[in-house]
Amino acid sequence: MKVLVIGLGSMGRRRLRNLRYLGVEQLGGMEPASERREQVGGEFEIPTFATLAQGLGWQPDAVVISTPPDQHTGYAIEAAKLGLPFFTEAGTVTERMDELIATVAQTGAIAAPSCTLRFHSAVQLMRRRLAEGAIGRPLVVTYHVGQYLPDWHPWEDYRSFYVAQRRTSAVREVVPYELNWLTYLFGSVTELNGFRGKLSQLDADIDDYLAGLLRFESGVHCTLVAEVISRPALRLARIVGEEGTFEWDWNARVVREWRAAEEKWVEHPDPEPIVGPGGKWVAENMYIEEMRGYLRAIEHGQGEWPLSLDGDFALLQMLEELEAASDEQRRFVGESVRPGLGGGVGAVAG
Repeated sequence: MKVLVIGLGSMGRRRLRNLRYLGVEQLGGMEPASERREQVGGEFEIPTFATLAQGLGWQPDAVVISTPPDQHTGYAIEAAKLGLPFFTEAGTVTERMDELIATVAQTGAIAAPSCTLRFHSAVQLMRRRLAEGAIGRPLVVTYHVGQYLPDWHPWEDYRSFYVAQRRTSAVREVVPYELNWLTYLFGSVTELNGFRGKLSQLDADIDDYLAGLLRFESGVHCTLVAEVISRPALRLARIVGEEGTFEWDWNARVVREWRAAEEKWVEHPDPEPIVGPGGKWVAENMYIEEMRGYLRAIEHGQGEWPLSLDGDFALLQMLEELEAASDEQRRFVGESVRPGLGGGVGAVAG
């Protein structure tokens, strides 16, 4: 199999690494920036191309699209027109999604929108244990995910790439990325409200946090906080059921399960990180499993992939709904309520 990776930034390099680990030997890269093209081509010893036409002229059997989020759909449409299987990284914009869905329906191309966290061992564990009734009926979820934006790519200025642009900002990328696994566990979102803004002194015209209140079709209520302020990075989820609780601590690499009937915690640690060139690839397991799933879908058909284009489109629309809810539905505490509340830490005396 020949796989063309479109976009050779950090995620493109990761996908090349994943595919090579899985035994795909014929890899190519497409990247407009000549310096990056030469660097990655030399590092992986692969042919590289400056344009999509050149890359498609290499006659790949499948493509992986790892460009900035607002460029995914255009490349995907071109692949779909040729009937080529394509994988796209997590997106942030809905433009041309209708066109992409229609093109795939016409040509039958295998479409694999990213759903990385569905391949994480902790998410798979919680999904399985929920189905087994381990904590009874799930009722409430609190979830906080955050990482200081300059730490995303410490080797480059955060203001120089897409996470600091409003349409493709880091928070806009994080929210559908996280809703992906939440809907995998609890079903579609039926009601939501949101609150977003800029709180930090990051030098970028973006929202640095978004908080959402969600109700899923399963009846579960969820509070989601996504931000790009936290130092150190964190991902903490707590799922409360009628007969127990799950706690997912990303940094500790563990899911803790409280069994109410036994009054004890049971820990489910993540598998050991995969060892590749240079040592342990921490957090790489889920990306490798995602690429393994993509190769399986190419071999066996669309039904092997856990997220449809329609589902991906719905996640991006949920992001827009959360932003709209924040802009349109804000409620402010009236003057009559404010006296007597006192000043919290950091309150400004007036």
